[in-house]
Amino acid sequence: MRLSRRALLAATTAAASLTTASEASGAERRRHVRTGFENLTADAYAQLSGQRVGIVTNPTGVTRDARHIVDVMHADDRVNLGAVFGPEHGFRGTAQAGGSEGRYDDPATGLPVYDTYLKSGRPLADIFTASGVDTIVFDIQDVGARFYTYIWTLYDCMEAAQLAGKRFVVLDRPNPVTGRAAQGPVLHKEFATFVGRQPISQAHGMTVAELARLFNGEFLTTPVPLEAVRMTGWRRSEFYDAWGLPWVPPSPNMPTPDTALVYSGTCLFEGTNLSEGRGTTRPFELLGAEGIDGRWAAAVSELDLPGAHFREAYFAPTFSKFQGKTIGGVQIHVHDRAAYDPVRTGIALLVTAKKAWGGFGWRPDNWIDKLTGSTRVRTMIDAGASADEVVAGWQQELAAFRRMRGEYLLYK
Repeated sequence: MRLSRRALLAATTAAASLTTASEASGAERRRHVRTGFENLTADAYAQLSGQRVGIVTNPTGVTRDARHIVDVMHADDRVNLGAVFGPEHGFRGTAQAGGSEGRYDDPATGLPVYDTYLKSGRPLADIFTASGVDTIVFDIQDVGARFYTYIWTLYDCMEAAQLAGKRFVVLDRPNPVTGRAAQGPVLHKEFATFVGRQPISQAHGMTVAELARLFNGEFLTTPVPLEAVRMTGWRRSEFYDAWGLPWVPPSPNMPTPDTALVYSGTCLFEGTNLSEGRGTTRPFELLGAEGIDGRWAAAVSELDLPGAHFREAYFAPTFSKFQGKTIGGVQIHVHDRAAYDPVRTGIALLVTAKKAWGGFGWRPDNWIDKLTGSTRVRTMIDAGASADEVVAGWQQELAAFRRMRGEYLLYK
């Protein structure tokens, strides 16, 4: 099933006067990216004209000057905003992992806020129907990993919007870790959960609008009426600091763009008995457990992985695994973002952790299989495979996904 490409909104960048050549160069890099929301407003909300609108968003739905788009739209007579739909962690972002804010009226705007977390299909469609909106708008900052749940909120909301007979509009934002080639294993359908509904790669290298097009063209039984308000000025090779946009933590344990850079690999430690750094100021960059010493950092350093150094580290998580205990492990220091491969690095860290620490174990529920999308990674590591052998095991399915993905990309 394939959908024809729609005519997408374009906009130009306003000129600015600058004082020096060096300032001009830096400012141009920061100025040229305009988000989907910026282009929507530049066209006076034309794509929402005559529609009662509900928006799926969270604290990352902000303007360049850090105002929340819900507050901006609510105050603008050109758009009829009638409801807000909150994902995991909630619309205002007060809930920790695995939580949401429930149903309430937003104190700032008076708008009804509906909870979408872990809701899908007909129950979510019924929420859209009860809200009285005509069009569902999606604007959330993703971080580029299959198991980051906001992209599956996108998928579930698209499916529910189709069931409820609603239009669906995606306001695009950049992928903070670039839109380069997809990386990692592809999910096998029998392992589908809310950390992976459909067979995409572990690091997808796409924007949310591109993912929405792929979902609509490949995975939804009946496509939803979909429109994407694309960005202007974004290049696939760019990291977050090239945009000139404020970073708002998409979730409590995603505090910086550095976190996003490593997340698609080191989140795999959620499937082990090691800490993935939750409860520290460097989640997913710090990894460890009781009884680990410098041998782990030494072992992974010997692999000479591109783009990163590995430091022996000791830390005491304030919550989650090993709360209040001082534990040992490693800290990842990425020194060459372009060369760094987060998924291969994550696999290498798992392989070396198992060899360097006798206490290594998988979570009893084999959560690692849900994160990686099959039993392959777990069983190969248990059988003594090297990181390169594990990575080689998914190359054929990854190549097939890359071919499919290419049909839905919007940017160069």
